[in-house]
Amino acid sequence: MNTADPSSPVPSWEDLVGAALLGTDRRTPAGTAPGRTGPAALLDAAAAETVRRRAGLRPGPAAPRPEPAAEDPRPALPAAAARRLNLLLAGRPGTGGGGRRGTAPDLMELLPQWLTAVNARGFAAPAESLPALLDAARARTDLRLAALEFAGPRALWLARLNPDWRFALRATPGGGGTLPGPADTRRVETLWREGLFAERVALLASIRFRDADAARELLAATWPTERAEDRLMFLDSLRTGLNARDEPFLEQALADRSRNVRATAAELLSALPDSALAARMAVRAGACVAVDHTGDTPTLLVEAPHECDAGMERDGVSAKAPPGRGERSWWFGQLVEAAPLAIWPARLGGRSPERIVALPVADDWLGELHAAWCRAAVRQRDADWSRALLGPPSAPGAGGPGAVSLAERAKLLGTLPVAERAEWVAGFIAAHGLSEAFQLLGVCAVPWATPLGRSVVDALNIARDAGSYPWSFSGVMGLAERCLDPAEANRLDALLAVPDEPEDASPGAGGYWAEAFQRLGRTLRLRAVMTEELGPREPATGEPEEGPP
Repeated sequence: MNTADPSSPVPSWEDLVGAALLGTDRRTPAGTAPGRTGPAALLDAAAAETVRRRAGLRPGPAAPRPEPAAEDPRPALPAAAARRLNLLLAGRPGTGGGGRRGTAPDLMELLPQWLTAVNARGFAAPAESLPALLDAARARTDLRLAALEFAGPRALWLARLNPDWRFALRATPGGGGTLPGPADTRRVETLWREGLFAERVALLASIRFRDADAARELLAATWPTERAEDRLMFLDSLRTGLNARDEPFLEQALADRSRNVRATAAELLSALPDSALAARMAVRAGACVAVDHTGDTPTLLVEAPHECDAGMERDGVSAKAPPGRGERSWWFGQLVEAAPLAIWPARLGGRSPERIVALPVADDWLGELHAAWCRAAVRQRDADWSRALLGPPSAPGAGGPGAVSLAERAKLLGTLPVAERAEWVAGFIAAHGLSEAFQLLGVCAVPWATPLGRSVVDALNIARDAGSYPWSFSGVMGLAERCLDPAEANRLDALLAVPDEPEDASPGAGGYWAEAFQRLGRTLRLRAVMTEELGPREPATGEPEEGPP
């Protein structure tokens, strides 16, 4: 009950706060009774003052209403697919005790390929799903590009209202505005000279894709005034549509004050087999390698350069070797890597790439020479040299004589046509199993071609029969869940039972394998249903697509 005298002055809010902090024994606000009733009187006075403060507030001016979101002209997502999206966004991967994943598909791993598939069909995201979609993209950077493409202009509208989603504005140059084309010279010049760095990079890449010469001329106009780190990023955009008309500009960049810019310009010039730099490198590299016919078998002799002169440095050769590398071998590798591969047949007796790679190399230079040829084949996208360096997939040592590592093999495979790539990896798995195949599978088109998919399933079955634990192959099993053709699901039915374990098998491995194959089969069938929910796809033209179905 309020015991304050009604005729007493009303205490201010500051007095009430001070009394609450110090206690009513030490400070009694005006208008409140001291003693044991002081705390209750203080609370009553504070309640009354709160009502007065709120009642006395004057409404502020109303904030302007936000502009409506831009229309999304794409067709609406089918109802079944919209329900599937909500399930994937709320995805709870299959879990179980003791670290076991169980047999349920991992919905979080299916979301990226679902987004790829829906973007290929050109559907618009349901408005009610956009907040959850943006939250998922915020948490997983690997989803952002596909998620923002699917979300469309409404996602950018929402991102301007919620700071948690500002990443969408940063990931979309121009904040969703359409980048001008090469013909719109006024807008191009304005954005190029006044835009943010990310906008300028996106503009240059967009124009380069449509008109390589216009992009190069745009960059050349402001090149001397750009910062070194910006020049490096801009120069990298010339990889798209690289052609002989870029050579004069790139030759000029060889004299840049930034070492990284010079190195990138030299790398681009070396990818042009008819460039002056490629010719200079051909002379230098050719002088380092020769065929010795004095023995019973023709042998390659290597004489690495004894110095790195100013001309070599200007052409992109780094003079300082990394720790653990000899200077001469370091210089030699860079020269061979930058030289056109077309010089070697004429230089080495008219031999084909296969015969050149098969030649012995004296004085332990084989690894260095073949590694440089690998890098050259990848840089120059030379499929013939890649085949020679890879060798047959059944070759001892899990690769050809030029494949010095799994990473190099994967890069060499990337230069081959899609079907040939899958065929080579299938042969590799048949000969060597799955233990070293993970990186190689990563460069194969999705869904895997039938021979490749069957070789993976057969190898997993062999590993199961050997009694190995399935988590030794968890990486390959995860890839299979995402990349195996759903049509292969029926072939897994014979692998779903718990097998009899051999005496030397790991305890309980059979049960784990049964769960893994059940999860794989369920995932493949779910992927097939997800594809059906999106409806029929328009007939594709041109090259086959490398992406989820």
